[in-house]
Amino acid sequence: MDRDFLLPIQITAQHLDDAWHQALRQCFEFGHEYKVEHGSYEGQKRFEFDFASILIKRPWEQIVPILPEGLSIPPPASREQIEKYMADYLFSDALSPNEDYRYGERLVAPKFRKVRRPDLKKKHSVEGKQVDMGVNQVKEAVRIYREAGHGTNQCTMEIAMPNDILLHDPPCCRLIDTRIRYGRLHFVIYFRSWDLYAGFPVNLGGMELLKQMMADEIGVGNGSMIVASKGLHVYEQYYGLVESQTRMSLDKLRAAGREKMERMGG
Repeated sequence: MDRDFLLPIQITAQHLDDAWHQALRQCFEFGHEYKVEHGSYEGQKRFEFDFASILIKRPWEQIVPILPEGLSIPPPASREQIEKYMADYLFSDALSPNEDYRYGERLVAPKFRKVRRPDLKKKHSVEGKQVDMGVNQVKEAVRIYREAGHGTNQCTMEIAMPNDILLHDPPCCRLIDTRIRYGRLHFVIYFRSWDLYAGFPVNLGGMELLKQMMADEIGVGNGSMIVASKGLHVYEQYYGLVESQTRMSLDKLRAAGREKMERMGG
C-alpha cells in the first residue's frame, strides 16, 4: 500500500477478545510488511500497524481469547497463564539470569543500573551496583488516589528508563497511565513494540487483573482501557494462524484493506 504518511488506525472493542480479533484482521488490512533489521526476531518479516489505538470498553467481560470452532490450534493464552503472568511478571521484582528487566521490577521495586553502550551485534552488559529507587509505583498510585482524591493526572506508572535505549531488548511496554473518571479506574497503556498474536492477550489480560486489584484497593469501579502502539505487529510465523482464524488469505485481507482505504478516500 503506497503512502508517504503514517496511518493511524482506531479500533473500538467491547472486551479483550474482541480487541484482539479486530486488531489481527486490521493489521493485515492496513499494516506494512517489512523485514526486521535490528532487535527481536532479526531477519524475520512482520506486518505492523503504522500506529494503532484501541479503546476497550469493558475488558473484564472476556479476558481469554476465543478461537473459532473447528480449529485444532490452542489459543495463545489461558486464564491460568494470564493469572501467572500477573503474579510472576507484573508483581515480581525477581529477575532471572537472562533478564535485563521485568515489568514487575519496574512497577514495584525499580532499580537503577548502569548500562554500557553495546556493540550492536552483541548483547549489552550491565555494570556496577544496583541502586534501589525506593518506590512501589502501584502502592503509591493507590495511596494518592485514596488520600488526595481522584482529580489528578499524576498517577503514571512508568516502566521505561532513559538508559533502556542501550539495552539489546528494551522494554516493549513503556508506561501504564491511570485515570479515575465516572467513578471508575481506567488504564492508558503505551507499547513501543508489541507482538499482537502471542503477546497482546497475555499482556492485557494481566494488566486488566492489575487494574481490577487497584480499583478494589482504591474503592472505585473497574473501568476501560485505551492502548496504543506504533509497533503493534504480527510475525510471519503466525501468518497462517491468522488466515485460519479469519478464514481469509492474506491477499484477500490486503484487498479488503485497499477497498476500505478507497472508500475513505485515502
